[in-house]
Parts: sequence; C-alpha cells; structure tokens
Amino acid sequence: MKFRIQHLFVFMALMFAGTADGYAQSNPISDWLIKPVTAKAQVRESDDRKDIVLENGLLKRVFRLTPNLACVDYSNLSTGRQLLRSVREEGRLVINGKTYNIGGLYGQKEKAYLLPEWLDGFTAGAKDFKYVSYEVKPIAPRIQWDHTKYWELHAKPASGKVVSFLYKAGAAELEGLEVRVNYELYDGIPLMVKSLSVLNKSNKSFKIESVVNEVLGMVEEESSVEGSFDLMRKPSGIYFETNYAFNNSMNYANSDQTTHWKPDSTYTSQVHYRFQTPVLLEIYPDKAPGIELKAGEVFNSVRTNELLMNNEDREGRGLAIRKMYRTIAPWTSANPIFMHLVARNANQVHTAIDQCAATGYEALILSFGSYLNMEDTTQSNIKAWKDLAAYAHSKNVKIGGYSLFSSRSINPETDVVDPVTGKPGGAFFGHAPCFGSKWGLAYRDHIKSFFTKTGFDIWENDGPYPGDVCASTSHPGHKGLEDSQWRQMEIQKELYTWLNERGVYINAPDWYFLDGTNKIALGYREVNFSLPRATQKIINRQNIYDATWEKTPSMGWGFVPLTEYQGGGSAATLEPLSEHLSDYEQLMMQYYGAGVQACYRGPRLYDTEETKQTVIKVIGWYKKYRDILNSDIIHLRRADGRDWDGILHVNPSLKEKGLMMLYNPTNERMTKTIKVPLKYTGLTDMIRVSEKGEMAKTYKLNHDDTIDLTFTLNAGGYSWFVIEGQKSNKISTL
Repeated sequence: MKFRIQHLFVFMALMFAGTADGYAQSNPISDWLIKPVTAKAQVRESDDRKDIVLENGLLKRVFRLTPNLACVDYSNLSTGRQLLRSVREEGRLVINGKTYNIGGLYGQKEKAYLLPEWLDGFTAGAKDFKYVSYEVKPIAPRIQWDHTKYWELHAKPASGKVVSFLYKAGAAELEGLEVRVNYELYDGIPLMVKSLSVLNKSNKSFKIESVVNEVLGMVEEESSVEGSFDLMRKPSGIYFETNYAFNNSMNYANSDQTTHWKPDSTYTSQVHYRFQTPVLLEIYPDKAPGIELKAGEVFNSVRTNELLMNNEDREGRGLAIRKMYRTIAPWTSANPIFMHLVARNANQVHTAIDQCAATGYEALILSFGSYLNMEDTTQSNIKAWKDLAAYAHSKNVKIGGYSLFSSRSINPETDVVDPVTGKPGGAFFGHAPCFGSKWGLAYRDHIKSFFTKTGFDIWENDGPYPGDVCASTSHPGHKGLEDSQWRQMEIQKELYTWLNERGVYINAPDWYFLDGTNKIALGYREVNFSLPRATQKIINRQNIYDATWEKTPSMGWGFVPLTEYQGGGSAATLEPLSEHLSDYEQLMMQYYGAGVQACYRGPRLYDTEETKQTVIKVIGWYKKYRDILNSDIIHLRRADGRDWDGILHVNPSLKEKGLMMLYNPTNERMTKTIKVPLKYTGLTDMIRVSEKGEMAKTYKLNHDDTIDLTFTLNAGGYSWFVIEGQKSNKISTL
C-alpha cells in the first residue's frame, strides 16, 4: 500500500509540475536526451484525407492539403505545447520585382489562435504557387562523409523520413517554374529540416530577388502593452539554425544571417498597442538577392533546422543543440589529436612526425608561419609534400596544413570591390580576395589539386571571408553586387563539401559546420597568450567553459603556444618544455580533460625523456577515456581564480557515465563538498565514483539527481573522477 501511495504522489507531482510558460514539464526519466524515443518518423494522411501528418513521437506537424497546402499544427509532443497561432504561406519568392506566396490559406480572422473547424472555410490565393502532389522517401545523407578515417564518437547515419511537396506557379507570367518544399523529420530527436528548390522548366530566365523558405505565425511568450520590439521576448520553444552563417564570432547566435522576427499587424487582438509583438518568424538571407535562374537551372534555398525545446534551462537547451549537430552533421564528432608545427624545412617535418608517432599523436598540421604553400602547383612542390605525406602515413600519422585566404590583398583585379567607393576594399578584413574572381576560382582549384595529388588529410583554412560582398562586374564567379555574397558562399560550400567527401578534415574560421567543416576556434584573444602561464591556465578554462554550451567538445579548438607568441617573454612561454613541465602537463590535461584539441604550436612536442614520458602519459590517459571525454559537458563552475572550478562529461550510453574535472586555482590546499548534478548520466539509484583510478566510493543519488561529493585539491592542482553505475542496476541507455 505504501509503495502505491508513493507512486501516486510521484504521478501527481509530475502531472501538476509546470514550466514558466505554463506547459507541463516532461518527465526527467523519459527525457529524450537520456532515454531514446523508440517511435520512428512517419508521414501519413489523416483519416479524412484532408491532411498530411508528420510525427516522430517528439513532434508533430500537420499540413492541410486543400484548397492549397499550409501548416495548421506544429506541436511539441513532450510538453503538449502548440507553437502556431495562425496559418501562413509555406514560403515566399520575389521574382522579377513581384512577390508570390508558396502555398498558404486565407480567411483566418482571429490570429491569436487557430481552430481546426475554421480550416474548411479558408481559401487559396489565385496567383500563389499551388500544391500539386507529394512524395515520401527515407532520409539520405546530404554529405557522403567517410566516418572510418578519423576517430569519432560512434556517429551513425541519421534516419527518418523526408516529404517533398510539389507546387506549380499560379501566375501566368511564371509558367514553367516549379517549387519543391522539403521537410526532413529525424528519428529520436524533435528536429525538422526545411528547404525548398526552385526549378526553371521554361525556356527563359527569371531574376530571383528573395527566397523566404520558412514563415511561421508563432505563439507569443510575453504580454507587453508597450515596449521596444528588440527587447521583447522572442518565442523560445523552438530553435532555428541554417547553413548560412558567418561573422567570425565563433558561435552561431552571432553568425546567423537568416532568422528574422517580425511583428504581425494582422494579429489585431494582440496585447501590444502598436501591434509590435515579435511573433512572425521568417527565414531568408539578408544579402542574397539578384540570382539569375536560367532555363533548366535549379535554385536551392538555405536549409532551416528547427529543433523543438522542452524548457528554458541553458544546459538542457545546449545539450539538445549539440545532439542536433551529431545528428545532421556527424563529421563534427571527429576529433583527431594534432600538433601545430612551425617548420622551415623537411627535416623539421620528419622530426615532428617521429615525435607524434612516439607519443601517440594522430596528426600533424603545418602551422601558419611554416614553409608550406598549397597554392604552389609546381611539380617539385607537389612531389615534396607527397613524399612527406607518405612518410607521415607510414608512421600512422595524418598530415595537414594551413592556407590563408582572407586577410590579404592580391591585386585590384582580384580583391572585393567596395560598393560605396567602387574601389578595392571594404571587406571584413579591409582587403580580401573575392572567391568569384579569376584568382579565387583558381585558388579553389589549387586546393583541390593539392589534396588530390599529395594525399594530405587536413586543411586549416584561414578564411574565406565572413560574408564579404563585391561590386565587381568582371569577376566570372558572380554577375555583380547583388549576387556576390550568395555566389561566393556557394563556391566556398562546394569546396568544403568536396573535401569532406574525400576524407579531408577541415578546421575553418567560421560557422560552416553544416556544409562539411569539422572544427572552429573556441573563441579567444590572441594577446592573452602573452600573459603569465598561471593566468593563461585560468583564462583557457574560462574559454572552454564559455564555448561549450552549444558546441560539442570536438567542434572547438584551443591554443597552447609552446614558443613565445605575441610577446610575454619567459613568464608566458613553455619552452624549454622540460623547465615548465608542470604547466605543460596541466595545460594538456585541461584541454584533453575537456575533450578539446588545442593547437600545440611550436617546433617539438618534447625536449627530454621526462617530457616525452609526460606527453605519453597524458595522451594515454586521454585515449583510455576518450569516449566519455568527447561526450557532452555539464557546466559546474566557471573559473574565476577565487575558488574551485570544473566541468562534468556525461553519456548514458557508455560504461563510464560521467567524468569530472576539478581545479584549484588558489595558493592554498582546498577541501570542499559540492553537489554534482547527474541527471544526464542516466543513473537512477546507486553509483560509484573513483578519483584518478583509485578505489571507487559508492553514493546514493539524492532526490534531485545529485550526489554530495567531498574532494581535496592541492594548491594550483587538479583532479579527475570517473562515475559509473552499480553493476546490478538497470540503467537507461541511449
């Protein structure tokens, strides 16, 4: 009886638990981030054949088919939350100066909510693109990534369904134009990816001035009678990300070029007196008009990733976004161990390869400042680097190199042209080549040729530009200013995809993950590497902590200059390595303990046998715990130099459910008791915690999925803890 009453109380608590927005909170035990949802993506017609329903156990999206196609239901099945308040068009095109809707229905008078019984009274627009038919297929990989070449976190090809809706032009002047709107629904994650294609089946050209590939009339999340549009709260129950992002900021939020929140003046019952509530979502690139679509050509829009969110918790939202990357861009989980070599000759490259092989490093990257030039197409240059690549491969070491694109001037005929002055300049870096110029197209071809002929494995690309526009009308890769950004991005994306599909690992300077790149910087200030070593250690941990809310550990790289960099003298440098071995070891442990690869930039990895053994020990430790160290990070406490700081890796699918790194930056020995949050380990009752591989201690989870852990750290020291379940427990796994 007592057992049943306890379970009744639990059930009632879950029923009445709520989030800040009033929707029922999902049961933590059945959280899709911890325990998989077994329901598969499906596309089906409703019983009355009026609707098409897409659902996967986590989200549902319903489309009315007649008199035109429109989305009429967008629901989070974990929370019961409805995201839509009004019906809108499925997309929008501006062609030859006129605006045309794709699908959509008219007649909704009240825009605060949408009732199913209203739908039969809605009408279609005479000149809108009209729905014709649909087809359903399994999701196929967009990029044919070879996951066998680099270590990765057991990435598997995503599965699910894609439905493609065909529309034909309703306006006579657009005869011959067809549009396909595609929705990809993935298994096991509340994610949908939307894109559209415009097919020109006529015998003439059309000028496409704007492509809006998503329009949603969304439910507002605050009641504001007055107030600034920019400061008002945007709907947070869904996260949007597209593959058109750049700003040199190292995070998506500041790189996004496509997400536009707008007011909806037709929503006349909203609280805001001037109808300024941000409730209308539109996805389109800002600076990509003027695309000439010739007869027989196809225009493909940006890809809009729509990830439904269950709560406001920053960690939970970040975990969902990180899961999205591993699903749609599995190559981002690849994470080879690499050194950044500064080399002046082949002998130095040979020595570095030998040191990598001796210590367990997996790759060598010729850093900036080295003598590698991938633009040199001479037979002698190609042969020299082909021979070095063969030597690296004979030692089971991959090899790559740095290539500069952006922050330099080539010549007036090549550089981007400022639309204000009509002269070269005005780029993000002042002067930069245009990727659509003759030189830019040749650069692309040289890079492809170099990797094809030498067998190189890694490309570190400094550039291209973060969205530079170009007013030149003589560059072969674009017509003029209007199409310059879009065309340059298309050239750049094609190159990244081409390299990815040939097994080349790509370090890039901007948010190009969804088109094939593997890694970006964590985010840092270069002059910080001239600060004293003790300061660098704290700031590096801050950089790791701050950069891993949305990025997985494998998506970011850090920096450890072994020789003097940006000044700072002997207090800032690690060389000679044997004289600063403690700092060298801790910097490695900080990065490898976070699952983050750093650029260990210098002429060597070790200078003495003791240094060599230290590097071997750290790399061996990292490889032993590699899977859990490359798993998601739970943020415990940010480094501030005043008290302990640390992070916790979690993965319910592994034997090691968690691995925690703790640091003491102070000058005194420290003993602390902290609460360790273990919800996302998937553990449910009794757990075992071992420090540095010593005898494990057993803990019972508190009611809030935490344990109270006491630790002692020496002054300036660190420690690590492995967290596992009791062998007799039945533990949820992904």
